[in-house]
Amino acid sequence: MAFFHSHLFFQLAIIVSLVHFTMAGRQVPKPTTQDDQNTMVFQYHNGPLLSGKISINLIWYGKFNPSERAIIADFVTSLSTSSSNPTTNEPSVATWWKATEKYYHLLKSKKASPLILSLGTQVIDESCSLGKSLTRNQIEELAAKGEQKNAINVVLTASDVAVDGFCSSTCGTHGSLLSSKIASAKGKIYKFAYIWVGNSATQCPGQCAWPFYQPMYGPQTPPLVAPNNNVGLDGMVINVATLLAGTVTNPFGNGYFQGPANAPLEAASACTGVFGRGAYPGYPGKLLVDPTTGASYNAHGTNGKKYLLPAFVDPSTSSCSTLV
Repeated sequence: MAFFHSHLFFQLAIIVSLVHFTMAGRQVPKPTTQDDQNTMVFQYHNGPLLSGKISINLIWYGKFNPSERAIIADFVTSLSTSSSNPTTNEPSVATWWKATEKYYHLLKSKKASPLILSLGTQVIDESCSLGKSLTRNQIEELAAKGEQKNAINVVLTASDVAVDGFCSSTCGTHGSLLSSKIASAKGKIYKFAYIWVGNSATQCPGQCAWPFYQPMYGPQTPPLVAPNNNVGLDGMVINVATLLAGTVTNPFGNGYFQGPANAPLEAASACTGVFGRGAYPGYPGKLLVDPTTGASYNAHGTNGKKYLLPAFVDPSTSSCSTLV
């Protein structure tokens, strides 16, 4: 991994914090002042991180075709390598994800089991059973449709589905909920994590699918070619990746983050807009380019997929670490 030691780019998205519920968002980056950087130190707040074997369940709300679902599913599968899922090309999604291990290594307690992620079940609600204008409570209702034990449930809304706050303040959120007694083994109640990300292709691609679309504000640099030739879904991958990093390292609002607890900047959201070396506002950094398609990317995945993934904060240096 390359280390990007110049100043961090912070995106101060509107973030809401509720009891047992932490939400974070990703939008086009805005740089902070030097004073902001001096007062925001990335640190651990003594809470638990996700550990053990965790299934990532995908809840598809609205119309997504099979190739679109495969873009997200293959990204999840690419997070870990195994004999049945080898990744031969580097840099890889699995190498990108290994950056999270630094957060666990810094913990004083060594009792937690290693985090192992895998693709779980997929729930398809193509008919939009709750309508096409959703509240945050309905997002939670959808999140509860997935398995709730040892799980991260990812709600993915289609391009024609409106969600409260989508585009105006956030591109996606993550949080935690209490499991239902019915879903819980032996009636035991526990917390489970969830993520919501919307497809911005027709609503706000300049905000939530940058750098694959002309930004709505800031420097007007030409958009990049999306690695999977799908601006909406490739933008969703960036947001899912950003929120997944925040979910495992700050699942309940008291893990790793910087800034105020009600507006935390997390493992990847603190590096919003940084994808390669030399990044600055409006420029994502030096990336790999597919010679055939002209698409920009920084990570190889399974089934020949390529992805553009955000930089991580290196918790030991509070600097953004990039794959390329």
